[in-house]
Amino acid sequence: QVQLVESGGGLVQPGGSLRLSCAASGIIRGIYDMGWFRPAPGKQRELVATATSGGRTNYADSVKGRFTISRDNDKNSVYLQMASLKPEDTAVYYCNADVVITYTLRQTCWGQGTQVTVSS
Repeated sequence: QVQLVESGGGLVQPGGSLRLSCAASGIIRGIYDMGWFRPAPGKQRELVATATSGGRTNYADSVKGRFTISRDNDKNSVYLQMASLKPEDTAVYYCNADVVITYTLRQTCWGQGTQVTVSS
């Protein structure tokens, strides 16, 4: 079984910064995309940022220029550096990974979420 464990959430003032981390553990042969999602009105979760194993990244328009996603493939980890935070960034942030478990089994995994609160 694969587990994703997030850390790094907390309370920060508007304009501040936070760094989220997510590490995958368990039976893992490889990981394709890893990313971060958060709840959004009318959606279960919206994409915040994703990164492929080769380093290509994709961002929501609302976070472009403020958030940076990065990966450490050797550690099966993904990070989200968040800067210039706004109150509307307040949410539970969920880590996501597309995990290859065996040659025939591939699974989308989610973490439990980490709370980010932006408030003065």
